[in-house]
Amino acid sequence: MNHLTPNTRLASLDALRGFDMLLITGGGDFIYRMSGKTDLGLIDWMASQLEHPEWHGFTFYDFIFPLFLFLAGVALSFSLTAGLTHGLSKQTLVSKVFKRFLILFFLGILDKNAPTDFFEPAHIRYGTVLGRIGLATWVVILLYLNTRWQTRLFTALSVLVLYFAALMLIPAPGFGAGDLSFEGNLVGWFDRTFMPGKLKQGTYDELALLTQFPAICLTIFGSLAGDLLRRNLSPTHKITRLMTAGGIGIIVGLLWDSIFPINKHLWSSSFIMLTAGMSCVAVAVFYGVIDVKGWSRWSFFFKVIGMNSLVIYMLCRFIDFGHSSHLLFGGLYGHAPKPWHNVFNALGSLLLVWGVLYVMYRHKIFVKF
Repeated sequence: MNHLTPNTRLASLDALRGFDMLLITGGGDFIYRMSGKTDLGLIDWMASQLEHPEWHGFTFYDFIFPLFLFLAGVALSFSLTAGLTHGLSKQTLVSKVFKRFLILFFLGILDKNAPTDFFEPAHIRYGTVLGRIGLATWVVILLYLNTRWQTRLFTALSVLVLYFAALMLIPAPGFGAGDLSFEGNLVGWFDRTFMPGKLKQGTYDELALLTQFPAICLTIFGSLAGDLLRRNLSPTHKITRLMTAGGIGIIVGLLWDSIFPINKHLWSSSFIMLTAGMSCVAVAVFYGVIDVKGWSRWSFFFKVIGMNSLVIYMLCRFIDFGHSSHLLFGGLYGHAPKPWHNVFNALGSLLLVWGVLYVMYRHKIFVKF
């Protein structure tokens, strides 16, 4: 496929988004619960990758949210171009995305605070996953509609450098400059001082104020990848450029780690470059296999999830699929060795989640906030 029209929907993006969401809608829990129950070292290693490091460091689980932010940028490139092609004004597009931001912000508050005491705002956690997605897409649409791609790239790189400089050169009161410990980093002090409501760890919250800036860079990078996919280039050139950009991002992130540790809690610049690079590679692989080669049957399982990713994120928060799994399948897996009960229950929960999404898919119910 050498040409992409503005209305083209890449099946690979839905599949990759579904793969990403699978890990937080039951797939990750299923693998994690298998740890130590088999003689397979690969399973145990995979399970070890499904926990966040306490502070510095990186596991595959840290990649889930950055990949989603990156894919939001890729999708933004396609959706904005389609909107402009259909005659929508820039003001209309900005207004639509801002309304989406507000919806995601309030859904995020429900997600992180349920049951939410709206009469005690000081007890509400305002930093949320959904709020970050909404804010990032709104900021990037402003950049996208008013600047060239070179400006967006320069903006993202500048933010990462300035963020690095701020954390290394500006001391948090009571601590020295360059203190990247949990207690002494500038991000934590800033959020404790200026962020309303409560913080996740009491004195720190990775989804609060300052970390918004580097996180938005992931969506900017995603929009650049989306532009590349829409260009009139051969699929080979697109894949090569994505893989090259991905490789550069990974190398820069790993090198930067030596002076600015890879840290998801800080959303450090090295972490952003590493995950942006990994995202580029993932997009290139899925695009090449599914959209270019046409090998798509295997991806249907993921596509069903990816078409309603934010819906299932909320459903998994408010519906106890694990309890439903126990009620429906407990009589079957109850005959298995007891250590395996939670494994089979997690598998049943995953199948229920996917079943709900499959019904929505068959009836063409795709909810977009």
